[in-house]
Amino acid sequence: MASPLILASASPGELRTALLVDGELQGAHIEREDDPEGLGDLHLGRLAARAPAMGGAFVALVGGVTGFLPDSEGAKGRSEGEWLPVLVTRTAQGGKGPRLSLRPGAAPPQGPLRLLSPGPEAPARLAAQHPGASVQTDSPALAARLRAMPRLRDRVTLLRGSAFDDAVEEEFAILEQAEVPLPGGGRLSLHPTPALVAIDIDAGGLAGGRDAAAHRALNGRALSEALRQIRLRHLSGAILIDMAGLAIARRQDLLPGLAAEAERDPLLRLLGLTGLGLVELQRRRVHRPLHETLGQPLSPLTRVLAALRRGASAARHAPGAAMELRAAPAVVAALRQAPAALAAFEAAAGPLRLRPDPLCAAGEEDVHAA
Repeated sequence: MASPLILASASPGELRTALLVDGELQGAHIEREDDPEGLGDLHLGRLAARAPAMGGAFVALVGGVTGFLPDSEGAKGRSEGEWLPVLVTRTAQGGKGPRLSLRPGAAPPQGPLRLLSPGPEAPARLAAQHPGASVQTDSPALAARLRAMPRLRDRVTLLRGSAFDDAVEEEFAILEQAEVPLPGGGRLSLHPTPALVAIDIDAGGLAGGRDAAAHRALNGRALSEALRQIRLRHLSGAILIDMAGLAIARRQDLLPGLAAEAERDPLLRLLGLTGLGLVELQRRRVHRPLHETLGQPLSPLTRVLAALRRGASAARHAPGAAMELRAAPAVVAALRQAPAALAAFEAAAGPLRLRPDPLCAAGEEDVHAA
């Protein structure tokens, strides 16, 4: 078995990180400077209110954010108004604030509210989780930051071209979609809701057929891919999967193999089948789900960052050319609210003219030589 490989591709305002295991994408992270996830951030906060019924307390953080500190993580015995150094152990998501853990002695016990230190970037986190993995990046700045860490000094390679090849780019493009094609036919449909994540297996050309062995094989492949997509997309909470074309008794036969695969994900727990024959899973929340980062449909920020990524590549092939962004007004407005992304693009390619076009449809955003 080959050692895992970590690929980190930087573009204006965004860092995309891929973990490849035996050549297959097994980890995906998208981090944005203008919309940070915040996992691992160390804050100096102030205990705002005790919540005995919830077994913890609410802590005010810089920027008007409120996190939750469980009693088991240090809230017990603390008083309202007390200054506390706290670490973000679970990101804010679904309208809920971040989960916190007390870090005594990490900061002076006095205000103001502030971020003491940001959490590690995804390449550093993955490298710590996979000590044998090498890291390849196309960003000189990221390579310098990683090489400054003693445990990573000799594991980082700076690439001249993009860190992502066409296959990895295609995998990340699939992560933007609600449907995932399955090898050999069929597809997965993933539908996150506020209450749970529903995943449907579509048999494609096998639908309505009587070949039980073929249906079993397709569902086996689909369940395996569903678990991979759950990991890649950082889906969490209650998850239900509806198989295709199998009686409930035959669905039970697939559970032992599924349980063995689920054990590879320490956050995931297989609960069994519901009365309706749905596979029931529960996954602990740590990262922000990708659909909240990307938007469904894709948010104006996601669309403009993709345009900047393509535009940065075009600018390298036309040095000195004046560059222009043509996009819908909402997309241009999203860029104006993402100063780090705009500054990064202009530092590499020069001033960018912004041209709002009400007739520019989603997906047609373009950065080109004016």
